Amino acid sequence: MKNGKHLIALDLDGTLLTGEKTISSYTKEIIFTAKERGHIVVIATGRPHRSSIHYYNELYLNTPMVNFNGALVHHPKNKAWESSHNPLDHRTALRIVDACYDFARNMMAEVQDNVFLDQHDQKFIDTFLQHTDQLPFTVGRLHKQLREDPTSLLIYPHEEYIDELREHLDEVHADWIEHRKWGSPWHMIEIVKKGMNKAVGLDKIAQYYHIPKERIIAFGDEDNDLEMIEYAGVGVAMDNGIDELKSVANYVTDTNDADGIGKFIEDYLNIGVKP
Repeated sequence: MKNGKHLIALDLDGTLLTGEKTISSYTKEIIFTAKERGHIVVIATGRPHRSSIHYYNELYLNTPMVNFNGALVHHPKNKAWESSHNPLDHRTALRIVDACYDFARNMMAEVQDNVFLDQHDQKFIDTFLQHTDQLPFTVGRLHKQLREDPTSLLIYPHEEYIDELREHLDEVHADWIEHRKWGSPWHMIEIVKKGMNKAVGLDKIAQYYHIPKERIIAFGDEDNDLEMIEYAGVGVAMDNGIDELKSVANYVTDTNDADGIGKFIEDYLNIGVKP
């Protein structure tokens, strides 16, 4: 058993969540047991608050949360907690929007939980805005609708233009932005302010709880988890994760559909689930 209170950071898609976007009962029980033993569990995701709070509540968390790959770090249940919001510069965002029109099927800007969609697309809406509930979203050209610094941009490119678009972002906008690519089936490009990543958010939370790096366990599967996995003393890649992440991780656990998180926590922290 590893001694001391640990901070456990959970990515959502491809990591904590199964392919059906659920948390397995076994992994959930292990997480509950870890919390009972005094360990601290947090969510660190590229998702916005609105589409991650459901899982936060399902795990009965009362901790800060990292959203938008570190561009927003806040405490959903403690408004007095010192949150941080680091959006993109508005002019930079619009220059990127201009550059993407020739390459993209659609684009979305988010100002925390306010959503601006460039073109109406019902499939896109059903997939990415299903957690809006009563929250309105605006459809229309971003150049006219977006008037604030966005927390993030989401670009849905034509697949054959992904590499060309990412090269453009590197060559022209690298001083101001970070960009990451999602895997199949959507192949999205996610853009946040330069210097923002999950490790930045996790470090803020670790300092708040006075948890040293060697007692931080972080789980991930994609390239937006790279900094967090490298930052954590115990970086864990999912077996379904990308090879680059596995190469920098301290450990590789089972897949998201085979309780990889639950199995690792149970073994690493010697947490047995009661029969």
